[in-house]
Amino acid sequence: MSISSLKAICIAVLCIHCCLHSMAHNGSVAFAYPLGKITVDGDLSDWPKDATRYMIAMHLSDTKPKDDADFSGFFQLGYRLDDQSLYVAFTVRDDDFMEDTSENVKWNTQDGLEVSIDARHLLTGSGVASFMYSKKLRNTNNAFYDPFASAASWNIVEVAMTRKGDMRFYEWRIRLGNELSAGKSMGFDFHVFDRDQDGSFSWSAWGKGGAKYMNPNSLGDIIFLPNDAKLSTVSGKMSWDKHTAAKLPGQVRLRSVDNPKLWTAAAIDSLGNYSITVPAGKYELLFSDRYYQSDDKLYAVAYKTPLTFVAKPGQKTVAPDIVLPLAPVPDLIPDKGVLFDFTADNPGKVDSFIEAYRDYYGIPGVSLALIRDGKLIYHKTYGVTNAMTGARVNDSTLFEAASITKPVFALAVEKLAERGVIDLDKPLYQYLPYKDIEYDDRYKLITARHVLTHRTGFPNWRDGKLVIKFTPGTAFGYSGEGFEYLKMVVEKITGKSVEQVLQEEVIQPVGLYHTFFSKNDSLQRMVAYGHFDGRPSNNDLPEKPGMAYSMHTEAQIFTRFMLYLLEQQGLKPETYNMIMSKQSEYDFTNWTHKPKVPTYMGMSLEIRETPFGKTFGHGGNNGDFKCRFEVYKDLKMGYAIFTNSNTSDALLENIHSFLVEGKDKDIAKE
Repeated sequence: MSISSLKAICIAVLCIHCCLHSMAHNGSVAFAYPLGKITVDGDLSDWPKDATRYMIAMHLSDTKPKDDADFSGFFQLGYRLDDQSLYVAFTVRDDDFMEDTSENVKWNTQDGLEVSIDARHLLTGSGVASFMYSKKLRNTNNAFYDPFASAASWNIVEVAMTRKGDMRFYEWRIRLGNELSAGKSMGFDFHVFDRDQDGSFSWSAWGKGGAKYMNPNSLGDIIFLPNDAKLSTVSGKMSWDKHTAAKLPGQVRLRSVDNPKLWTAAAIDSLGNYSITVPAGKYELLFSDRYYQSDDKLYAVAYKTPLTFVAKPGQKTVAPDIVLPLAPVPDLIPDKGVLFDFTADNPGKVDSFIEAYRDYYGIPGVSLALIRDGKLIYHKTYGVTNAMTGARVNDSTLFEAASITKPVFALAVEKLAERGVIDLDKPLYQYLPYKDIEYDDRYKLITARHVLTHRTGFPNWRDGKLVIKFTPGTAFGYSGEGFEYLKMVVEKITGKSVEQVLQEEVIQPVGLYHTFFSKNDSLQRMVAYGHFDGRPSNNDLPEKPGMAYSMHTEAQIFTRFMLYLLEQQGLKPETYNMIMSKQSEYDFTNWTHKPKVPTYMGMSLEIRETPFGKTFGHGGNNGDFKCRFEVYKDLKMGYAIFTNSNTSDALLENIHSFLVEGKDKDIAKE
């Protein structure tokens, strides 16, 4: 996992369960009706007395309020067509109001409120604009790919907050322009943040799902209605066509046939039932994706012809049953790996496999390269660099290599060690003391070897203060922090930037051109966009090189590094024996699929002892980019695959079986 940007960290901060690559909203629905004159001043006396109250505490953080006095409340909403604005009023009870008056005020150092909207609310996916509010804080997050969200700023927002005893009243006006019309639905949700004197911090939301500031999947829906609109309560049933313990999809869409701007999603319970109130009219039942994963199996769920029904005004309506075929998609893993008989003139099986997995799991783009007989035999790019613009991946498109950066940096360190520039077993503090951890004397045990074999005791990445979790050298603990410390040491003892060291020790000798470790004009032009659940993320390129995560490359050129190691170039045979031998035992405790062949850490390489011989490789995961390479030493076969998506795990987990190992029941999917 990378710290090259906040993308993965921010997902974790507000992470609650939500469906992968689904563009349906989360099942919470509110109705907005026309309002009279409203003054945004925090005084709610000009709001209609009968305005519906929607509870703010439908979904809570793990830290819960003690009682209603500690934290509770509701919101109300309406709209005005004459000023094209949505109005929202929040009433919050909180017996311990905290306001950060420091210069370094942050979203989690005080009480606050963040509102998120998906104004365009497209079935095909659109973007979120969010507004974080407290008296000293005005933050925005904007989906750069969405015309409305990217241009949204505090210029379209008015907010006022007043306090009376333990009650807070927030009043919001959000100008939606042409995106506001009667009969339309819009994505809407919020987090209300509560900081207490005891240091505890909690939040409350209307709908389920995290990262509302960027994830339209996590928003509920507002439906703008005229005062005379008639509603209907719709209920329905979803089931498999055969008895099974497989879970059902978590929701179904209801889209208006007469008004394409109106759609929402109903949550499916554990028995397959759903109930939702919608405006009267004709609807069709849809799924957000063509495929649905239950446990380890993937099912096709889309109907060729949508089911339709009429929601009758003022009545309860029973929608047609949704019966899904319990037929997993075909198993594409052959009995024998296709790479044995592969020819570049007939790549059909390989291309079909990649395209099928792209379709199954919503993977925007892929760069793939194959080696056999110790040479590159095939390279192909698939899909798009940006799911919203449709720009195609090509041979020059660069992907984040994430943790595959580590073995590339390791090769440079190993070359320096052979020449005596660095001693792999000399404590790093003797080269360069590290102020971030000097309070713990155990750090003086850490060596370069510990870093390259993940035995430093550091966490993968610090959460605030850097700590040592175990005595260095005594256990395995995957850590990017160690590589950052070793990077600083290498720069100190060589008197060169780490990028110059990499150029001299790896890039030029290996021929690993078209590979970059920090932001520059060339990288900016050619880099792919990463994707979270089908949504492009900002291309926040690293300003400085990170030796645990920041390399950008593509599959074809990266095979030069793979072949360099396969041919044991640049280092002594005894060094390669060390690199490819067991240095650390993995801890498989939390692995979903535990390997059935010996699998362990060499020197910054994962080693597997398979029936096809020993392999070496490494994976990478920066959240919105995932990748993997692996080389079968005896077979002189291998692959490199780079993707720009967080949904590509299944592809990366199965490609070695498809290409080499085949459908062998004794080989675990890693």
